[in-house]
Amino acid sequence: MQIWTGLGNPGPKYALHRHNVGFMVLDVIADMYDFGPIQKKFSGWVQEGRIGTQKVLLLKPATFMNESGRSVGEAIRFYKLDLDALTVFHDELDLAPFKVKVKQGGGTAGHNGLRSIDKHLGPDFRRVRIGIGHPGHKDRVSGYVLGNYAKSEQDDLAAMLGAIGAEAEWLAKGDDPRFMSDVAMRLQD
Repeated sequence: MQIWTGLGNPGPKYALHRHNVGFMVLDVIADMYDFGPIQKKFSGWVQEGRIGTQKVLLLKPATFMNESGRSVGEAIRFYKLDLDALTVFHDELDLAPFKVKVKQGGGTAGHNGLRSIDKHLGPDFRRVRIGIGHPGHKDRVSGYVLGNYAKSEQDDLAAMLGAIGAEAEWLAKGDDPRFMSDVAMRLQD
């Protein structure tokens, strides 16, 4: 079993924030792969399903970003999984908007959700970094990540979410280079 966690903040007022792109990804994957109903578990919302031959639990922590690790830790411990079973989808300031990169382990780059997971479980988990770009100055970061995607970005956002969903089977198989390559190819069209 794999646990795929999308980072975000709970509640409708946060739904279209750049910081919630991890939640958006899980919603698309659950829909595309016909995952089961949403259940409340592990201080969050979970859906179970399969991507290809792999059993995947989608987890959206309901703890707010700064406490994401508590929810993720509960799920990992419940299923007695190692960190190689965990994939975290999150927004990334240091990537151009709508670029998608995967990396194993690493630092938190100031991301409070990653920092919380690192604190609860350590840094050795797979991250799907979803570019949101940088607003240009560090004083503007908080308002930027906690701001909605602009109307002019909606088509690119939908295309990127669709590409991630369509190529999710490569992630489930552990073929990160193929996943990144195929997502990039879809976004060139």
